[in-house]
Formats: sequence, structure tokens, C-alpha cells
Amino acid sequence: MLKKIILITLLFGIILSQDKQKVVLITGTALGIGKSTAEYLIDKGHIVYGGDILIEENLYLNDIGGTALEMDVTNQNHIDDAVKKIISEEGRIDVLVNNAGLGVYGAIEDVSMEDIYYQYDVNLFGLARVTKAVLPYMREKKSGTIINISSVLGETYGPLAGWYLSTKHALEGWSDALRVELKKFDIDVVIVQPGAINTNFSNVTKTYIDKYRENSPYQHLYGEPITDTGNEILSNQSDPIVIAKVINKAIDARNPKTRYAAGAYSRIGIFLRKIMTDKMFDRFILSISD
Repeated sequence: MLKKIILITLLFGIILSQDKQKVVLITGTALGIGKSTAEYLIDKGHIVYGGDILIEENLYLNDIGGTALEMDVTNQNHIDDAVKKIISEEGRIDVLVNNAGLGVYGAIEDVSMEDIYYQYDVNLFGLARVTKAVLPYMREKKSGTIINISSVLGETYGPLAGWYLSTKHALEGWSDALRVELKKFDIDVVIVQPGAINTNFSNVTKTYIDKYRENSPYQHLYGEPITDTGNEILSNQSDPIVIAKVINKAIDARNPKTRYAAGAYSRIGIFLRKIMTDKMFDRFILSISD
């Protein structure tokens, strides 16, 4: 009798473990939040596929139990090939983490239309391409979780970030609409709003700021050339593991929240935006941008 009880317990544990194990597709896994999330979820026992345009930097996944995919989210063929590979090998995609993105920083008047189009193609349209490719399989299973990485700037704003934050404001509204549309299919849509996170993001934004600073009529906003995005408030950045843990929390939750804010300045920024009038917040933002 005792042997039967032990056997049943072991079988139940195996079934429960398999039920908790998710097949996860993450975009932008070569660096930063995507890399930290991939490593963390693999450590938690999930099956992780990570796509990135930086092929060599992304190969670490194959060495730690994940699968590296070549994926430029602006390339539909890359996306289709990645999704087909996952479905052929695993039969399902339980979680999609839309993490790939970049920050085109500069005064709104300064930034070229070419850079603006690319910003939207990666941060919004690329994200939509991946989501649309995954959705038929989630709908068929009537389950799934889509986690969209937004930003504290998805609910706030500041100078030189206009084109970047406009993609995040759009993403948040898009995600809200998607959440309602997918309710019938038991697919959750979650928005994660990172604050200041210690990743390569600031180096990318600096590249654009340096590009547009020269001869700009907005020198009072750009300031002197420095090694970050231009705001001292961003110097105290959180480790990307903070966001990885939040993503894991959303995956594990039976009924995840629609929004999770995490990382330095995320909650306070959103809180101040909610309690201040527009002009009060303008003055606050300008005061910390000087």
C-alpha cells in the first residue's frame, strides 16, 4: 500500500511539473532584459527559445539549455521560420515575451523620418508581427500568455524621448485592446513597465543623441556630451534580473495583473504622472532635465 502511495505521489509530481513547464518564445535575448529573462526562465525549468538579430551574441542560449534563433522582428520570414520550428519541436507556444526594441532619442523636430519609421517598425510593428504569428496556435489551445515589454515612459513622458515613448504609449493601448479581444480564448495579455534598467539601451540612445545634438536648436535639452542619456536620474539603474523575476511572476500567476511596473523610478514616475496635472508634470520633468 505504501509503495502505491509513493508511486502515485511521484506520478502526480511529474504531471504537476510538466504542467508548470512552459514553452516560451522571447525576442531580443542577446543582451539586457531579454538575456536575463531567458537565463532565469531556463533556470526555472521552462523551455526557452530566444530570437535576436545579434546572432553570435545570442548563441549562449544553446549552451545553457535554450535554443537560439535568428530573428529580426522586421523580417516576416525570420518570424515565420522561428514559430514553425518551435511548433514542430514542441507542438505549442505557451508564452510570448515581446522584448525586442530600441530607443531613438533626439528632439522630435531633429529626428529623421527614416529613424522614426525604423523605431516604429521594431518597437510596435515588429512586435505585432511576432504576436500575429503566434496567436493562431494559442487560440487553438485556448491558452497562453503574451507579455509585452513597455516602459515607465508608456505612461509618462520627457524631452528627447518623444519618438521612443510614442511607440510605448501606442503599445500600451494596443495591448489593452488585444487583451479584450483575446478574453474568449483564455489568453492573457500583460504589460511590463521597466524603469531605469542597467542594459545596453542607454548606449543606443546615446548614439542617436550624439547624432542629432550638433547644430540643434534644442541644445538646452541635449546639454553637453556625456556618457548616458542625459538625465542624472537614470544613473541609479536596476539590474535586469528585476524584470526577469516580474516576467516569471506573471507566467506563474493564474490570473496575472494587466500591468507590472518594476525597476528604478518606475512606480514613482507613474504615480507622479497620475497625481500631477499636465503642467505640474511638465515643470517636474523640466526641472530634472536641466
